[in-house]
Amino acid sequence: MNLIKKHKIKLIMAVILLTAYYFMLPKKLFKNPTSTVIESVEGNLLGAQIAKDGQWRFPQNDSVPYKFKQCIIQFEDGYFYKHPGFNPVSIFKAVYQNFQSKRVKRGGSTLTQQVIRLARKNQKRTYFEKLIELILATRLEVGYSKEAILAMYASNAPFGSNVVGLDAASWRYFGNVPDNLSWAESATLAVLPNAPSLIYPGKNQERLKQKRNRLLKKLQEKGIIDKLTYDLAIEEELPQKVVAIPQIAPHLLQNASLNYHGKRVRTSVKYNFQQTVNQIVKNNYLDLSQNQIHNIAVLVLDVKTRKVLAYVGNAPTTKNHQKDVDIVTKARSTGSILKPFLFSAMLDAGDILPNTLVADIPTQIGSYNPQNFNKEFDGAVPASVALGRSLNVPAVRMLQSFGLERFHEYLQKMKLKDVKYGANHYGLSLILGGAESNLWDLCKSYGAMASTINHFEETNGNYYKNEFLEPSYLADFEPDLGEISTEKTIFNAGAIYLTFEALNEVNRPEGEDNWDFFDSANKIAWKTGTSFGYRDAWAVGTTKDYVVGVWVGNADGEGRPGLVGIVAAAPILFDVFNTLPQSNWFSKPFDELVEVEVCSKSGYRASEFCEEKKLTFVQQSGLKTAPCPYHKLVHLDKNEKFQVNTSCETLTNIVHKNWFVLPPLQAYYYKKRNPFYKNLPNFRSDCYGENTSNMEFLVPKDNSTFYLTKDFKESQNGLVLKIIHSNPKSLIYWYLNDEFIAKTENIHEINITPKQGTYVITAVDNTGNEIKSRIKINI
Repeated sequence: MNLIKKHKIKLIMAVILLTAYYFMLPKKLFKNPTSTVIESVEGNLLGAQIAKDGQWRFPQNDSVPYKFKQCIIQFEDGYFYKHPGFNPVSIFKAVYQNFQSKRVKRGGSTLTQQVIRLARKNQKRTYFEKLIELILATRLEVGYSKEAILAMYASNAPFGSNVVGLDAASWRYFGNVPDNLSWAESATLAVLPNAPSLIYPGKNQERLKQKRNRLLKKLQEKGIIDKLTYDLAIEEELPQKVVAIPQIAPHLLQNASLNYHGKRVRTSVKYNFQQTVNQIVKNNYLDLSQNQIHNIAVLVLDVKTRKVLAYVGNAPTTKNHQKDVDIVTKARSTGSILKPFLFSAMLDAGDILPNTLVADIPTQIGSYNPQNFNKEFDGAVPASVALGRSLNVPAVRMLQSFGLERFHEYLQKMKLKDVKYGANHYGLSLILGGAESNLWDLCKSYGAMASTINHFEETNGNYYKNEFLEPSYLADFEPDLGEISTEKTIFNAGAIYLTFEALNEVNRPEGEDNWDFFDSANKIAWKTGTSFGYRDAWAVGTTKDYVVGVWVGNADGEGRPGLVGIVAAAPILFDVFNTLPQSNWFSKPFDELVEVEVCSKSGYRASEFCEEKKLTFVQQSGLKTAPCPYHKLVHLDKNEKFQVNTSCETLTNIVHKNWFVLPPLQAYYYKKRNPFYKNLPNFRSDCYGENTSNMEFLVPKDNSTFYLTKDFKESQNGLVLKIIHSNPKSLIYWYLNDEFIAKTENIHEINITPKQGTYVITAVDNTGNEIKSRIKINI
């Protein structure tokens, strides 16, 4: 106790000095900006961005390759593993030689001291600065292992020009990772930090070679390399110029730089597969660019892990064509690519069955007049076929029937972030490209739907609450699917499965059209899309294991003839799928399906009047759909030429028969593609009490607006009015604003030349049926 009191001041000073010594070293020695570096899942370099200060400086690597370690120690600090941060012998020799020559001829710094000098931004080399470096070097040795100190040096030493650190130097000078360098290459890099501004590849080659060879000789003399290795090493040529750092996934690098700037990111991308997809994009770009289509994006996801396997943000085009724009995340018009979501939603809600007939007829909804791509109509078409053929009119009519707001809610639940306006902003064009989305979100959605079916099987009929989660390009990503629930996430597994079954039947592009003849061929649920004006071509497909998404177009929005999903995007989709491992088809989710009798012709649940029925699996919610409305029991005469009733025929002479009857307008177009369709016979003329004739306007639709032009003789062109009647022999009386204008029989078509204004057209047949249509004429 007396001793403490006696030396109290000394002890306090000692504590102060020790505390200062402990805290004198910053927690983070190096604060220089570093390059953003991305690697493949295997650890291969995919790309790097130069640091903010214009230096190629990779993030610190915690390990140093054996060859470089031996080279740098033998060249810079032979007693590295023995000294406490400084070498007294080397310091004495340096001071003595510098004093003798009256200039700084030798430094005497250890690698530890050099780490401190690099961290202190190469302060002026004075004896006082040397003393600070020495003290800090001992503190560095106390706090870090020798291997960590060596790693700091290797990551921060200058290697000439704007290259800092071993990793960057290895790539810039030899185009390789440090671990793969030869002894000669490692020795070359080891001598560069000694005088980086004086000696580097392409400058003072002879002097650089002499220093390298002296180091190699020393390695041989120390027994680190043998004579043969030395002889071969000194024969190796020096690098003459810097090498471009690989840019295998430049747009993924852009993406990573936004979130992980200046860091080394291990991605989930597979190196060889990424290069394969790059080549596929390049090959297709060379063809498409002949038609002035310059931009392509491809994204490939693993369904199970929800990780990115390949990421191509753009084609290898030019700056003028915006090659640096990452299209994967950019909002583009969706075209028809959202149609499978509507199909799934309607199945999920029980509004339709997979093959329910939907109308494909001329349609006018307010001022909106949707058209099919081929400008033709089928009259009536199974919903699954309408989806597979991407027919626009049935899609719009289905959306109107399902409800715009209702479908918009589904899209919001799917987290399509570019569908950011209310339903009324888009209107019914939402299903035909009136909205925008991006390749990332679309692939995410297809992947989530595929995963829903997979997990439904794995969990014996359950769902994960967070199935529609965000994918990731990080190698260590673990998808958080949330809790298991008996409740569906968005779509039930049965609806998704039936949607994928329909999408698997889509006609494939040229070269892939005979795929189903081969047992080894992949079954793929896929869909294309083409935006208005031929500006965007889409193709997205999924198997049980993989999702592939493709966008093709021009980044500036210029449309081009031939920029169609099936022509421009689909071939790329199948080129990519053909390089992926084969996948089994999805397991049928029996717990969400039920086998019922359906009408073969209409796709509805079979009624008692359906002639042809078949058993098929439909979604559980489909049990609430109505029975077939198109089959009915009719009463015919013995020859089956006319409909009759008891007012004109005896019961014994009446034949009862089931008949498939479509509404007149649907029937008009349907029978053009279905020659075996039979119109319902007319009632015999002597029958009473029947007034079941139907008629519809083919032109004009209600609330239509027409612009009448003039011909070359300055005469006003007319407007053709046309009606479809279930009984062509009926008489029809035409009225314009209640004024009689014409009578037609057999062919119900007239031409009128009204003045500008608003009109009501009325048609009445000889049995008293009446229809009206309101039109507006502009001249």
